[in-house]
Amino acid sequence: MEQYSTRQNKVSRLIQREMADILLKMNKSRYSGKLISVTVVRVTKDMSIARIYLSIFPSEFGQEILEDIRLHTKLLRGDMGRKLAKSIRVIPDLEFYIDDSLDYIDKIDKLLDS
Repeated sequence: MEQYSTRQNKVSRLIQREMADILLKMNKSRYSGKLISVTVVRVTKDMSIARIYLSIFPSEFGQEILEDIRLHTKLLRGDMGRKLAKSIRVIPDLEFYIDDSLDYIDKIDKLLDS
């Protein structure tokens, strides 16, 4: 497991909070009835890339919503830039992934129950 600097942790938390807010607004207009949450944000050491992990419920729409979010990455990065302009000098490139840890936990629970 790689060690994160205090700055990386602060930037990650800041991006996580703002991206959750941005996606909440986007969710209301585009994906009504779906729940999208930002579970983890990992920022590279040089602060050039932010890997954003999303939990999408119901999970059967996960891939479709992830693809749509990836299509709007530039727009999302622009929104992020406007919100964080006073906090971060350079907004990192955004990469989106599905956090399937909840599905994994669910699968293990089912295996243990059977």
